[in-house]
Amino acid sequence: MLSWIANAWRVPELRRRLLFTAFVLALYRLGSFIPAPGVDSAQIKTYFGNQGGTVLGLLNLFSGNALSRFSIFALGIMPYITASIILQLGAVVVPTLAQLQKEGEAGYAKINQYTRYLTVVLAAAQAIGYSYLFRRQHILSANTGRLVLIVVTLTAGTTLLMWFGEQITKRGVGNGISLLIFASIIDRAPLAVRAWIDGGPTTKLFFPLLALSVIVAVVFMQEGQRRIPIQYAKRQVGRRMTAGGSTYLPLRVNMAGVIPIIFAAAVMAFPPTIGQFFPQTQPWINRNFTQTDWPYLTIEAILIIVFTYFYTAVQFNPVDQADNLRKYGGYIPGIRPGPPTAQYLDRVLSRLTLPGSLYLAAIAVLPTFIIQFFNFSQATSTFLGGTSLLIIVGVALDTMRQMESQMMMRSYEGFLK
Repeated sequence: MLSWIANAWRVPELRRRLLFTAFVLALYRLGSFIPAPGVDSAQIKTYFGNQGGTVLGLLNLFSGNALSRFSIFALGIMPYITASIILQLGAVVVPTLAQLQKEGEAGYAKINQYTRYLTVVLAAAQAIGYSYLFRRQHILSANTGRLVLIVVTLTAGTTLLMWFGEQITKRGVGNGISLLIFASIIDRAPLAVRAWIDGGPTTKLFFPLLALSVIVAVVFMQEGQRRIPIQYAKRQVGRRMTAGGSTYLPLRVNMAGVIPIIFAAAVMAFPPTIGQFFPQTQPWINRNFTQTDWPYLTIEAILIIVFTYFYTAVQFNPVDQADNLRKYGGYIPGIRPGPPTAQYLDRVLSRLTLPGSLYLAAIAVLPTFIIQFFNFSQATSTFLGGTSLLIIVGVALDTMRQMESQMMMRSYEGFLK
């Protein structure tokens, strides 16, 4: 592994990408400590001290504690994720969006533009909701002009984070949006380690075992794949005769990665965000949208399963894959090219997605019950429970996989086996 890291650092392009990614993430963390204009961060931080198990505490986790400081990046990247969900779901029912998806790069560029516009609208609405909530709790005293300035600042912060994520994806290493969430969650790691050191014998013994179990389960399922054998026949290309051969098509058990977890968390944040505008609904929301309660965990598990199937269908189209195989002279032994191949791939993918979705839901939900059973501290449970560790390990694997492909292109031996 050390030699692999040294080889990666020797490649000028990869070194520039790594440095650019680190620089952008450092700017993100710096902005998380700059409070919005006219905000008393101490009072808001005291209020968030009692929000560890609520969805508001989960949003604070995804913002890297920026929400508890009410900094310029308080909203985090969640409005962008919510906008992406709305546009992707809208493509199923809105013919115009469905047509844009079929237009290739130009269509996706138009959808991304709509996503950016919707992100600004959602960020502004969420900023108004938080300002109204904190003002009602008497922890934010500001006149109308100051509130407008706070809303504009928070909306601009989310827009800047959206641009940060796109730049990391384009000029850095890994998926920019996922890495921003990764950096936010990893911010809790020192607090979790300190709580583990200061904890009792039960915490000292079972916390590392639980963390290791989750990591092993995530890596095992993330790297699991079904290899479909592909046979290529000899064919004439111009004046050259290409040699046939055999290879395989890898179908991952969890093709959606950690995106369903992030999508489910964004959807579960809808009711508390709307409830900020309607104070009479707050008692019901606090009863049913606490991270440690079974109604919240049940709904979250169902959403994870649904989004796993949905995002897998977006990522892999069996019809297109079958057409590409037939175009290049490839076929699956024993399966006729064309529609029979598409049906076969769809059937195999459906069977793989079921255990993959159940695994994601189990990894996201079961650690919370174990944490409650052993009565871990809030710092350790926030870092380990629910979705946090799953997102950390999943994003780290995806980033390592992208770096692996960069190294293999340059004839360096890879690290992931």
